Amino acid sequence: MSQKEVELNPLTDDHTDRVHPYARGNFITSTRHAWHGVVHVVEHERNARIHLLFAVAALLLGIFLHISDEGLASVFFAVLIVFLAEVFNTAIERTLDLIEPRENPQVKLIKDMAAGAVLLAAVGAVFIGIAVFLPAIMRSAWGH
Repeated sequence: MSQKEVELNPLTDDHTDRVHPYARGNFITSTRHAWHGVVHVVEHERNARIHLLFAVAALLLGIFLHISDEGLASVFFAVLIVFLAEVFNTAIERTLDLIEPRENPQVKLIKDMAAGAVLLAAVGAVFIGIAVFLPAIMRSAWGH
């Protein structure tokens, strides 16, 4: 069998060994690596910490205002979407910085689009927060 045939044979694909040497292991190891990525984003990205602060505040406010389970689930889902967008944005930015460390208008546009996704997710979360919290705040303010 030629070298080219070995490279094309999916049964002998060594992609994991070549590209992901640290990926070998079990579910616990994989989970530990994934958690490392999340912690890294929180430790190194100011906006992720701000999103996390708002997330905790929103969930605490929801509990304090006795928001329904459905309302809390909506808030939790909105928070999750914003945080996921922030993690993906960070991954895209870091990848582009590896590929092209110099200023590049195309790279800037891609980074702006990824940041725009975070902005859209955050604006959507604000609207969900208004829809969930405003009625509860109004009831609380008027004593109903």
